[in-house]
Amino acid sequence: MTAQHPPARRPSAGRPVGQATRGTTGTNRLRRNDRYLAGLPALRRTDDPLVVDLGFGASAVTALELWTRLARVRPDVEVIGVEIDPERVARAREQLAAVRTGTTPFAPDARVRFEPGGFELPLPGGRRPALVRAMNVLRQYEEGQVPDAWALTSARLQPTGALIEGTCDEVGRVCSWVDVDPGGEPVRLTIALRLTDLDLPSIVAERLPKALIHRNVPGERVHAVLSALDTAWTRAAPLGVFSAQQRWIAVVEALRATGVPVLGGRTRWRLGELTLPWSAVAPG
Repeated sequence: MTAQHPPARRPSAGRPVGQATRGTTGTNRLRRNDRYLAGLPALRRTDDPLVVDLGFGASAVTALELWTRLARVRPDVEVIGVEIDPERVARAREQLAAVRTGTTPFAPDARVRFEPGGFELPLPGGRRPALVRAMNVLRQYEEGQVPDAWALTSARLQPTGALIEGTCDEVGRVCSWVDVDPGGEPVRLTIALRLTDLDLPSIVAERLPKALIHRNVPGERVHAVLSALDTAWTRAAPLGVFSAQQRWIAVVEALRATGVPVLGGRTRWRLGELTLPWSAVAPG
């Protein structure tokens, strides 16, 4: 999302809240996050499967890919891309017009549209989304601005909705994100890694959400978790002859055996994911 105002709980009337991101995006960059969203109860159980791709960047591709993947589990899903930069909104609408002609890889009837806005989510008719995805949006902010951004956006959610906010590398192989509840409170941290050729899990330190990226120092919980992951990954190296997935599963089980409250099961772990309650990584 060229800087305007920092996030605030009460935006000025008619003015989008936030800063323009660098706009970097690319095909399949957010595939791991898309897959995670597709499995969330907030999407599968809602009566109004509205999803917002907040700060979608310089191309319509992330919103279109998001709809394509979510529609496999919720055919009636609707995705709205929201961007603070009006030029990006105009460009995305032009790209969507091309999609409607049936000359692109995307479904011409994709339930996707693009609107200008920021953290305040100015949705038509006051609709509330089941999910808001904000990847690579807060990376350029100060850590102290994060709680207000979470609070402002999550207040627009459905009662059982979730804000998913995080960061990934340029090709989507190293990702992490936080689930934030409608009250603006962080609930879970997920890291998602491409396991093939992975050196050390702590590579995700460079792509932690803004609330944690400066906390990877001795004495902080997230540092302890990443250090434990690296140790377990090194010790599980012999299992790599079977598969990187088997090695990762052993790593997660070893972490859980030390008392870290790992969430989920092998189905998610095989994907290179690890989800922890926020309490396991919260800044001290």
